[in-house]
Amino acid sequence: MSTHDQRPANHDMTSIEDHRGRILAAAGVLPVETVPLRDALGLVLAEDVANRWHIPLFDNSAMDGYAVRRADAVAGARLRVVADVAAGSPEDPALGEGEAVRIMTGAPVPSAADAIVPLENTDLGTAIDLAPPEVITITTEPAPSAHIRPAGSDAEAGSIAVAAGVELGAWQLSSIAAAGHATVRVHRRPRVAVISTGTELVDPAATPERGQIPESNSVLLRAALRGSDVDVTLVTTVPDDNAALQSAVDEVRAVSDAIVLTGGASVGAFDVVKAVLNGVGTVRFDRVAMQPGKPQGFGCVDDTLMFCLPGNPVSVAASFEMFVRPALRAMAGHPEIDRPQVTRTAAVAWRTPPGRTQILPVIFNDQIVQPASRGGSGSHLVSSLADAEGFAIVPGDVARVDEGDAVTVMVLS
Repeated sequence: MSTHDQRPANHDMTSIEDHRGRILAAAGVLPVETVPLRDALGLVLAEDVANRWHIPLFDNSAMDGYAVRRADAVAGARLRVVADVAAGSPEDPALGEGEAVRIMTGAPVPSAADAIVPLENTDLGTAIDLAPPEVITITTEPAPSAHIRPAGSDAEAGSIAVAAGVELGAWQLSSIAAAGHATVRVHRRPRVAVISTGTELVDPAATPERGQIPESNSVLLRAALRGSDVDVTLVTTVPDDNAALQSAVDEVRAVSDAIVLTGGASVGAFDVVKAVLNGVGTVRFDRVAMQPGKPQGFGCVDDTLMFCLPGNPVSVAASFEMFVRPALRAMAGHPEIDRPQVTRTAAVAWRTPPGRTQILPVIFNDQIVQPASRGGSGSHLVSSLADAEGFAIVPGDVARVDEGDAVTVMVLS
C-alpha cells in the first residue's frame, strides 16, 4: 500500500485476530463416527485406512492380447491358442511349449506365462471374435514381463491407502473401496441452524410495504453452509421480539452444534439478539475492527456455539468467511480452515475505513483486482455480492488503496 494511516486508532475495538482466536478456541473437533462410503463425501478421515490386500490382488494383464511363455514368442512364431481368460475369471489354464492363452485386460495372468503379447502385435491385429482363434503368429517379440501388472505393484497389503486428516473426495473414496473397505471413520458434519431477525423482513416473493425489505440473509447462509458441507438443522426468520427469538433458539439449541443469528447485534433500541443472548453462557458482544461487520457477538451456551452477526448482507457474508466458516471447518477436522489467498495489483484507487481492516467484495483476474461495486464498501451494498469473486483484505493501518498497490485477495470460489 502507498501510505499508512495516521488517523487515531480505535483502541476500544477488538481485533479480528482476537475475536477469531476466541471463536477457534471454542470450536472443538466433533466426535468420530462410522459412515458408509456413499455418505462420506466431503468429510475428514479420522483414522488411517490400510489396504486389506495387495493392489492389484494378483498378476493381471494390462492389455487385451495373449499370455505367452516369452521363450516361445519370438517374431514369426506360430502359437496354438489353448484357452481364453476374461476379466473376473478364476481359471489358471496350463500353458505348454508353443502355446498361448487369449487374455483380456484385468484378467489374471496364467501362472505359466511370463509376458503378454498385445492383439496388435499378432498377425490378426485388433480384430476380435467371441471365440478365440486357433493359431496366432507373433509379429513383435515381447519384452520381459511385458504388459503384466504384478500383484502388489500399486500398493502392498497393510500399506496406508488414505491417511487420517484427508478430506474425502471421489478419488479418495475410490481408493478406500479398492483397499477393501465399505465404511470409514470420520469426523461428523457440524449441525448448524440459521435464525434471521428483523420485523422489517418479508419473504422474497412478497411485495414489501413501506419499511419492509426482502429477507436474504438466511438464503445466503443456507447456501454458504451447504457449500461448506454442513448439515443445516433449521432456517427461520423471527421478528424483533425477545420471546419469539428465545423460543427459536430453544427449539434448535439441543440439536445444533452452532447457531448463526443475523441482525440485532449492535446498540440499537430493538437489537433483539443482544437483548436475549448477551451474558448467556459465554456470549458477549464486541466491536471488531473490521468493515463491514463491526458489531459481532459470540459465545457458547452449553455446548452450542452462538454466532451473532450483523444484519446487513455484505456484513453477513464477510463475517461468515472470516469467522463462521473457519470455525465450522475446524470442528469438522479439516487441517486447512481458511480460503486460499492471492496477491493482485489494484486496478483503481479506493478509500479505506480508519483503523479497521477492510473486507471488500472484489472482482479480479490473474493480474488485477478492483471493487465489485461502484458504490464503495458499505455493508448494505448487497448487489456487489452477485459479482464478487473474492474479498480484498486491506489492513487497518492503510490509509487508502492506490492504483498499482499490491492487495491481498481471499478467493471465494
